[in-house]
Amino acid sequence: MLFSEILGLAHIKSYLTSSVDRGRIPHAQLFVGANGSGTLPMAIAYAQYILCQNQHGENTGGTAACNVKFEHLAHPDLHFAYPVATNDKVKKHPTANHFAEEWRTFVSTTPYGSLFDWHVLLGIEKKQGQIGVDEALEVVKKLSLKSYEGGYKVMLIWMADKMNVAASNKLLKLIEEPPEKTVFILITEQEEQLIQTIRSRCQVLHFPALGAQVIEEAIQKEGSLSDTEAKKIAHQANGDYSKALQLLHKDEGEDQFEDWFIQWVRTAFRAKGNKAAVNELIRWSETIAGVGRETQKKFLAYCLDFFRQALLMNYGAEELVFLSPKTNGFQLAKFAPFVHGANIMQISEELQDAMYHIERNGNAKIILTDLSIKLTRLLHKKAA
Repeated sequence: MLFSEILGLAHIKSYLTSSVDRGRIPHAQLFVGANGSGTLPMAIAYAQYILCQNQHGENTGGTAACNVKFEHLAHPDLHFAYPVATNDKVKKHPTANHFAEEWRTFVSTTPYGSLFDWHVLLGIEKKQGQIGVDEALEVVKKLSLKSYEGGYKVMLIWMADKMNVAASNKLLKLIEEPPEKTVFILITEQEEQLIQTIRSRCQVLHFPALGAQVIEEAIQKEGSLSDTEAKKIAHQANGDYSKALQLLHKDEGEDQFEDWFIQWVRTAFRAKGNKAAVNELIRWSETIAGVGRETQKKFLAYCLDFFRQALLMNYGAEELVFLSPKTNGFQLAKFAPFVHGANIMQISEELQDAMYHIERNGNAKIILTDLSIKLTRLLHKKAA
């Protein structure tokens, strides 16, 4: 992957290439960035720069054969670990080796893709992938071998926060004292979910969200858009290029989320002192509990964005409002007054708590029912 193919982040590209040029490559680095910010393509381009001995801040000028291997993610000294789970193809003890072909497809077609996109590709969207102890043993085995081409070996761990405790402990010593000329690149969206002992052994590099101008220019190359449409999508993406592409291609998942959200808030608003509406909220919770946990988390993140947009509308910041609900009879301007300074923090905390508990395999029906009852109270809370 070429650095020139990566959107924005010129300062990070410069820092990484100059560190290699000076021979000051940290043995363990942690790339932290939100979904769609480019952590994965940057890590692969950085690995290519190291392994192919490229020059001048770009992936050219080094070993030609090495660069060709990277085009197909087939370099023998580049290793990957990423969250997996059992599916129709692999019934037990899944590791990254079982899904190498799917991984190459994912990286080549959606390098800015999310963990949910990866789960969909594997057919495990109703499960939660993880990096388990079987994967940790594979990592130890791969890195115990000599470099195939006599130079560096790079181990890239994508979504490293999905390592369970057993895997983290198994890799801790190796990350602290890796074999000579071995580089670890860990990628995460949630730095705090990694155990502290691993975080403390890595040099941390934080990736900012992509600028709206960068995303606008990129999506205009993807399709014929007017300047107005491109600006709207770039603003709505909120620094996430993956989301911008979904909006560009009219992802139907957003429409489903809108339907669920509007049904939810309408029912929650009616539920105060209304037994029938409370029962309807319970049925709503059962519906959402029936989808995969990754979909549930993605939906709750959508809800959080919706409430924030309503708050901006309520306080007169219309120029920052990009949401345009399509549901008949629902107007954001009429909903906005119910989201204000007296309840937005509590609403945000409750949504984030729900995501946290779902992440940890809590009972989704109970979590969502509890969240719904709390929302009934919070929507009726008066503004200060």
